Amino acid sequence: MKQWYFDIDSFKPEVGFEFQFWGGSDDKKYLHLCKVREAIKDKKLVHTWKYKDYPGESYLSWELLPEDRGTRVVLTHSGLETFPQDSPDFRRESFEAGWTYILGTSLKKFLEGS
Repeated sequence: MKQWYFDIDSFKPEVGFEFQFWGGSDDKKYLHLCKVREAIKDKKLVHTWKYKDYPGESYLSWELLPEDRGTRVVLTHSGLETFPQDSPDFRRESFEAGWTYILGTSLKKFLEGS
């Protein structure tokens, strides 16, 4: 995950495991606080996603679906409306851009061995 997601010190796909990482733009960094809520080996991972010192909590669901020629990764991020909407960093468009980069560029490069 360190190579394609965020710089996470340690991670265990176990229900109740808590992890944190810094993320954001060059202008503003946020401490992300997360907790694993569901873990089904090789199938699904669900974790919370919130920010230190900011209201709101969302959920990320990562699902791996086998396909004929590989595996499809399905990411669902729900609860974005609970974050402060007066900041562009917490708006849906910001998350969409971030996830598009992480899945479409970072993860893709990692899987291709680049």
